[in-house]
This record gives sequence, C-alpha cells and structure tokens, in this order.
Amino acid sequence: MRYGPAVRRRKLGTELRRQRTLAGLTSGEAARLVGWHQSKVSRIETGRSGARPADVELLLDAYDVRDAELRTLLAVLCGGGPQNDGAQDGGTGRRGWWHSYRDLLPPEYRDFISLEYGASRARTLETTVVPGLLQTPDYARAVTRATLSDLPSQQVDELVEVRIARQDVLRAERPLELWAVLDEAVLRREVGPPGVMAAQLRHILDVGQLPHVRLQVLPFASGVHIGITGPFVIFSFPLTSDLDVVVLDHLTSSLYLEQREDLRAYSDAFDTLRGHALSCEKSAQFIARIADTSWAGTGV
Repeated sequence: MRYGPAVRRRKLGTELRRQRTLAGLTSGEAARLVGWHQSKVSRIETGRSGARPADVELLLDAYDVRDAELRTLLAVLCGGGPQNDGAQDGGTGRRGWWHSYRDLLPPEYRDFISLEYGASRARTLETTVVPGLLQTPDYARAVTRATLSDLPSQQVDELVEVRIARQDVLRAERPLELWAVLDEAVLRREVGPPGVMAAQLRHILDVGQLPHVRLQVLPFASGVHIGITGPFVIFSFPLTSDLDVVVLDHLTSSLYLEQREDLRAYSDAFDTLRGHALSCEKSAQFIARIADTSWAGTGV
C-alpha cells in the first residue's frame, strides 16, 4: 500500500525501464545518450526520484518511442512527482486543468484526478454515494457540505466545479470507459434538499445511455456481498496493464494498490459483484422505479 504519487513514480519508472530494455540499451548507455549520470536513470526507474516531463521526453526520444498514446500516458504519470506537482496535459507541456485548484485540493485528490484523466477504463463499486463522475452539481454540493462542514461557501463552490470538470473524461474524444456497480443504498439515501435525488437519478439514467458507460445496481435483495468491505475504483490504462491501480478512499486520504495480487483480487471481486448485480437494462428500470416512487413529488 502506497500513496498515489509514489505509485505513479514507480509505475512510470517500470514503464521507462521496459522501453529502455526494448531499445536494447543498458541504463549506463541510456544515461550517456541523454547526458546524465547513470544513477539518475536508475533512481527514476526504481521510483526513488520523480521525473520532469522534459526528462521523460528526453528518455523516450533516446529509446525511439514514437507511440503518441504511450507518450501521453507517461506524461500524465510524471505529474505529481516532487519536481512537478500537477500532471501535464497530454504531453503538450501544459499542466492539467486541476493544477489551477492546487491550493484547494490535497495532493491525494490531485493525484486521483490525474490518474482518472490518463486512464482508458474505470471500474468502480460505490456503496454510499453516487460516484463523482455521475453527480449533479446540486448533489455534489450537498455531499461536499456534509463531509466538509467547516469549509467556506466559496471553497465548496470551487470543489463542486472540480467535481463537474472531472466529468469531461466521459465526453472526451477518446472517452473514459466507465463501469459502475451501485449498491441500492446509493439510490435511496436522501442527499440534499427536496428535488436533488430525483434530478440525480434522472441524471444517472441519462449518463447511462452513453455507449461507453455501463451501470449496474446491487439490490438489497442480493444479500451480503463482498462489496460491503467498502467502495473502490480500478483504473486501467492503455497499452499496458502494468500501470493499472486500485484506489481506496478513506476519510482523510486515499490508498493506492499496485501489486499484481491486489489488482487480481479487486478485479475478481468486481467480476463477482457485477455477476450478482442486475443487468444494465434491468438496473436502468430499477433506478427509474426508485425515482418514480421514492423521490416523486420532491419539488422538481
């Protein structure tokens, strides 16, 4: 278990080492090509040191890596290290949009956003609240006020802006593939003033119509399941599964799991949960029924 920045440094280093090996170079030869000491290459490859985007570009040029998608992914991963807190935007040298909220967002949240931004697929189990990528502004505001009650209104509004801005990954040119399993409690827990839940459930149904989004519901009738241990997100990345990571949220921080056995365990758990959940079609009907019965007439 390690916090996000350390995970990303290690994953970046692993992939850079793999690309060096594919290029047929030793670490010493790579260092000479880019004008560094061999120890710098080793520190980056082992994750002991962060790497600036310019450093990564230099190494990838030396290894003759021309795959634009891989270069973009590694540019995202090199953000958040000790020299460069805030991921770069698509390898262009520009910081990610979330960097403008640097003073507001804790490092773990910035790191989560950058992983979400660079991922090609996310599988998530949620047992308590609607996942951030599916929240309406009113729902996000109510959740933020409940969890951060001492925060000034302006900062609450800014956090809501961040939450909504994150959702752009679902409508990007190459959108994030989202597969979400929602416990029934997520749909029935009243959040915010009258009308918020009805609008929220309708929004979930609308997003569920996107071709790259799958939504399933775990009804109470399914009984006790492995998901009662808590929510999680599995991020998968293009080109290599070695970069995949599991994220577990806690009250004050997030834990990132990167070991193969952890990834396998959570992938198996997700497969088990979706097997117990209603199909996507029946889940949509289930959500609509709750919206019409539990939240009908709530002011919208």
